[in-house]
Formats: sequence, C-alpha cells, structure tokens
Amino acid sequence: MDELRIPLSLLSPSIDVDALGFADTTELPPLEEPLGQARALEALDFGLNMKSHGFNIYASGPLGTGKWAIIHKRVQHVALSMPAPRDWCYVHNFLEPSSPVGLSFPSGKGREFKQASSHVIQSLRRDLPLAFESKKYLDARAKIIEDRDGKKETLFEEVSKEAHKRGFGFKENPVGFSMVPMRNKKPLRQKDREALTDSQKETMSEQGKILEGKIRAFHAQIHALDHEAEHALLEMDRQVVRSVMQNRFAVLRDHHQHLPEVLEYLQKVEEDIVSNYKDFLPREGPQLAILGWDARDHKPNLTRYEVNLLIEHSKETGAPIIDEPHPTYANLIGKIERKSHMGVVYTDFSEIKAGSCLRASGGFLLVNVLDLLRQPFAWEALKRVIKTRSVNIEDPGEYFGFSTTGLKPQPIPIDIKIILFGPPYIFSLLQVYEQDFPKLFKVKADFDIDIPRGTSQEQLYARFIAQLCREEKLPPFGVDAVGEIIRYSLRLAERRDRLSLRMSWISDVIRESAYWAKHDGRSLVAKLHVETAIEKKRHRTNLLEEKVQDEIQEGTLIVDLEGETVGQVNGLSVHQLGDYIFGRPCRITARTFIGNEGVIDIQREADLAGEIHSKGVMTLAGFLGGKFAEFQPFALNATLTFEQTYSEVEGDSAAVAELVAIVSSLTNIPVHQSLAVTGSINQLGEIQPIGGVNEKIEGFFEACKKRGFSGKQGVLIPAKNIRHLALNREVVEAAESGNFSIFGVNKIEEALELLTGIPAGESTPDGQYPPDSIFGRVAKRFTEMAKIAEEWADLRNPLKIPNRKIGRKVK
Repeated sequence: MDELRIPLSLLSPSIDVDALGFADTTELPPLEEPLGQARALEALDFGLNMKSHGFNIYASGPLGTGKWAIIHKRVQHVALSMPAPRDWCYVHNFLEPSSPVGLSFPSGKGREFKQASSHVIQSLRRDLPLAFESKKYLDARAKIIEDRDGKKETLFEEVSKEAHKRGFGFKENPVGFSMVPMRNKKPLRQKDREALTDSQKETMSEQGKILEGKIRAFHAQIHALDHEAEHALLEMDRQVVRSVMQNRFAVLRDHHQHLPEVLEYLQKVEEDIVSNYKDFLPREGPQLAILGWDARDHKPNLTRYEVNLLIEHSKETGAPIIDEPHPTYANLIGKIERKSHMGVVYTDFSEIKAGSCLRASGGFLLVNVLDLLRQPFAWEALKRVIKTRSVNIEDPGEYFGFSTTGLKPQPIPIDIKIILFGPPYIFSLLQVYEQDFPKLFKVKADFDIDIPRGTSQEQLYARFIAQLCREEKLPPFGVDAVGEIIRYSLRLAERRDRLSLRMSWISDVIRESAYWAKHDGRSLVAKLHVETAIEKKRHRTNLLEEKVQDEIQEGTLIVDLEGETVGQVNGLSVHQLGDYIFGRPCRITARTFIGNEGVIDIQREADLAGEIHSKGVMTLAGFLGGKFAEFQPFALNATLTFEQTYSEVEGDSAAVAELVAIVSSLTNIPVHQSLAVTGSINQLGEIQPIGGVNEKIEGFFEACKKRGFSGKQGVLIPAKNIRHLALNREVVEAAESGNFSIFGVNKIEEALELLTGIPAGESTPDGQYPPDSIFGRVAKRFTEMAKIAEEWADLRNPLKIPNRKIGRKVK
C-alpha cells in the first residue's frame, strides 16, 4: 500500500524565501493597508460613512484577528476628516432647579464660557461689597433714611400738637406710641381722674377717641414712609448692582449673540443676581458657634451661577473616538454624584458627569459586546440612546420606574456611531432573540481568519513584520526568520494553501522571537529564534500533554504500539486547553455478539458522549446494515468504547477506528497496533476530513518516540486532510528516515487493508465477496448470526417477530 503513503513534500509546507526578494525587513516599506480582510474593510468603510439612522457596526470575528487595531486605525482616519462636535454644559435652571438646563457651544467655546462666567461671578463677589461700601452709596442711603426720619418727625410733631390741643400728651415708648391725659401740662393722675365730673370724663373720652383715629392714621403714614424708604433703598441697591454688572454681562452677551439659549440663560442669571444680591455681601449678625462653625464666616452658596462643562472638544482633533473598556450603565450614560456636609448628602447640577455616549457624540464609540451584555441595564440603556438619539442622565432607579428624589437633567441630543466587537455567535443570537438589534446594527463587518496563500500575500506578511518591528523598536527579521513566521501562519490556518489572519497571535510570536534574539545578543532575528519562540511558547503550556505521554510510556494509560489484537484500534483525540491544542492516542475496543440492538455506544449509555459522536456511531450501523444486511435480518449487537476515558467524548473523527474495531471483532482478524487512525465516515464508506490532524499525528508520534520506533509505526488520515498538513520538523525527519509513516485514505476499504494486511474485497455482480477477504468474512458472519437469531426466535415464539433497530440507544 505504498501508493497510499503521503509524499514527504506534502507533510509540511515549504517556504521559498528566495522568492520574497529581500535580505531582512529593513529593506521593506511599511504595510499601508491591513493584511487581508477586504470584506470587513469594505463593510467598515460603508458603515463609517453611512449617515442614516441605525447603520451602526457589529465587528464579527474570532479572537486574535486584530479587529480592534484595524478598526481603531480606520476610525481614526475617518474621524480626522470630520468636524469637531459641539461642547455641552449643564447650568442651573432658575425656574425649575431640579431640571438643569443643557447649553450647547461651538467646539472649544464651552470652556471659554465657563471661564468667562466664573470671572464675572468672582468679580461681582469682589466689587459689589466695595460698591455698597463706597461714600457715594452710603451718602445716598443716609439721605433716604434721613428724609424718611425727617418726615416721621414732622408727622410726630403734628400728632403731638393735635394731642396737646385735645388735652393729651403723645409720646413714643419701646413698644410703640401712646397718649396720656394732661392737665396743666402734667399727666393726669388716677385720683385726679376720679375727681373729674361726669361731663369732664365724657369730654375726655370723646377727645380720646378722636385722637386715636389720628394716631391710627399716623401709624399708617409711618408704615408707608418705612415701605417707601425700603423700596427706595432696594431700588437703589438694585441700581447699584446693575451698574456694577452691566458691562460685564454686556461683554458675555456680545460674545454669544448667535446662541439664543445662552442669551436667555444670561438674562436669568442677571435677574437672579439682582434679586439675591445680598448673597454677594458679607453676612452681619451675632456670632453663633456650633461645632466650630461661625455663622458670620459662612459664605452663601453661589454654585447656581457655575457652569458644569460636560463635554469639550478641540477644533484640531476632529471627531472623538471613545473606547469604553468597562461599559457599565454609569460609564455609558453618565451619573449624578453626591456630596456630604455635616452628615447631609446632597447634589446639584455641578455633580453631573458625562458618560461615554456623550463624550463620543459627533464621533465613534467602541464597545466589546461581551463586556456590554455582562453589565446590568447597560444594553437597554445603549438601545435607548440609539433610538432616541439623546442621552438622559439619571439614576438607574429612575430609568426603570423606581421613584427617587433627585435631579432630572434635560436630555442632550447626540449623533453617534457605535461599533460593537464580538464573536459571530453573539451576533447570531442577537439577530434571533433581540428584536431591536437588526434595526440598530445594520452593518456587519465580518473578519476572516485566513487568506489564500501566494507570493504577493507572503510579501505582505513580511511587510507586516517589518512594520511591527519599526513600531515597537524590535530588531529586524532576516528572510529565513520571516519564512518561519509564514510557516507558523500556515500551521495556524491548518491549510498549506492559506495564511492565518490571527494577527495578534502572529504578533506575539514576532515579539517573542525578537526577545530571544536580544537574549542571544543578536541584532537580527534568525530562523532559530523563531523556532525557539514557538517551542518555548509550547513548553509553557504543555504540562498536561507531557503528563499524558508519561502515563502512556509507563503503561498507566494502556496503549499498544506494536503487535496485533482483535477488536482493538488506536484512535486519536485532541484536547484544547485555552489556546493550546494537543493530540494523544486512545484505545478503542469493540465486542460483537448476536442480538437485535445494533451498535451500542457505551459512552452514550453512560452520558459521556456528545451528539456529534453519537451521530457518528449511528452512521456505522447504517453502513454495516446497508452493506451486509440488505436481504437478511441485522442480528448484531456491537459495543464500542473509548478505554480509560472519563469525560465526554465529542466529534465523529473516531468513526473509522470504531468501524475497523467492529469489523475486526466480527471477523476475528487482528489489527496492527503500530498504526493509529483518525477520520469520519459516511454511510457509503467514504472517509471524510476531520480537524486537528497535525496535533493528532504529533501526539501519536510522541508516544512512539518515547517507547522507541519500530519502523512500522504510522498514522492513517483522510486523504482530504493532506492539504491541512503542517507537521513539525521532527515528524518529517522521522518519516524521511523511514521510522514513521503517514497514509492518506479515501475509503474504508483502504483503511482496513492497511490496518490488517488483508484485502477488503470487492463484490461480484451477484453481491458476493471473496470468502478470504475481510468483507467476505463479515458477510459470512452476518449470515450466521441472522440464522441463529431466527432459529432462536422460532424456538421462543414462532409467531413473534424480533424488534431489530439499528443503532438504538438501550435504556
């Protein structure tokens, strides 16, 4: 069967470094466009430049394809050509303090307004007290008070004269004004009052009532004078305030004539300052010390005149690009912080903080979809932003209908392009189960994992290496080192005709190779350093693999690597630990006997088999039944198991090995234990390709190397997997020396002949097989078993028809 032996040239891809056309990467220009990913870049350019609503982008692709770096560079290019968005501020709402007002400014002008407003308020705090302490103001104030007091004195004298005229005295006391009966200019004593005649008393009473009316009128006039004076003083104070701040606010208004909302706000600030100008003046009053706090030293809170600059941009930077690494609700939408003073927690508009959505307004927001979906409320909040095209900063409790007391800032309109990063399966799940997702993320940028191999692509790979070396100041790579990196890329792609696009993984190998070159004191990275980097990387993660191989060597895991055995085949399995995959041989055994249960998968009966593996086992029953039981009962029970496996078995790559074990058990033909086999099979006996072929071959090779080569050892793989071979040099050298062989098979007949040394047999026109062939013996055994089963059924119950189900799970 030498014709099935795979040629040495196909065991591992060869790299023609001479065709690359350079000596080292210093001769190469930088890579201007990302390597490969034409489909993703086309979708990305469309999504970034599409302005209609809902054309946000989902960047789909597996780990390691460099999605973030590619997209970030593309977005930066687009953002630089876009205008800088407007600045946004929150200011106090004088009509409804719990609902702060948002003000918009051209880019870069928000901070100017904040600083100008702060300067005005600070200057008023300085100049208003001086204005109220000026001689001119004090004289005018004294004049108003003096006029009021003079008018009061005149009124008092008029009332006093009227009182004296009517026989009463009129005087002021601590509690107000009072009148006293008089005689001979002296107050009338009580005993003198009692001595008065009734007529005199009546006259005094009448005069007193008249005088009381006069006094009431006097009181009204006094209050009117006080009110008039207070109004005059207040109006004078306000006029002073207006005169002090008039020029300052006029400058502010002139600078913002084109912003009506800002002019309206400034008007309200002026009105509030005029109404509350005393907040700018020193407090007067007695000392009141409580816990060291003096009421006279306490300054009024002027926070309401501050400007909370939420978002500011520079005209020179273009559109913003925000990469949100921790997309919580608060980080995306924003939050309202709180302060504490003397045990009281409070907040105001100055504590409103912007989130990523606001900071990215007018530009781009980059978010990892897995991080987003892990955060409570974050996905729903982001959807609301996209739908309403605005950001409403509020507590999460308010967002979900729980009543809380606090601020409710006015929503701020935004224009944002959101780019989600994530794996393909999340995109599919969101498409199916999230009804809003297709409306909000209409552009899918699908990142591929490999590209067709060719000289031009290999040269681009070399330019990528050169660019990374320049950017990170790594030593340059020689052409042989570049060739080894390309070979590693082919191994990652598992195709000799395709190059891997998992550029982050490739970049790590480049960095590690540069490290080992520096470690050796070399200024140029050579092929040896790349090989060292790959081997060291493998060594850091293959502890479990070595333990498994040691157990195979010492016989704890029983695997025969020589001799012949009936019903026993060396299968191959792969194990994945994070980003590391390794293969190992595994003994597969089969026992056959008469029955009507078909092929019984012991792993499945023990709930240790996955669905794909169970499907593969049922396929074996279909092949056997269709080939040997077309005209007779399928009177077979065949049990299959992976020996010494105690975890779930998944996949159908052991189907060929399982079928060979069943056939060996049926025919009593031994199987060569020096060979291992992997491959899937269909009901027609065609061998189908599988995954992890390199790791499986290398796992069996490692076991053979530890036990010692016999020259007969090797592996059978599907012929369709030959294109995926990228074996390490040790395996290729062993094959070249004749210590190890690798065969490619297309049909089960070829596998049977290699594993047993006996022809499988071809059927004659009447459907018969040569009696000494494998299939001839299988057919003979099936006939014997069917006959015995029928005889046994007749003896038990002549009328009973046995229930024969192929591949049925036994319960």
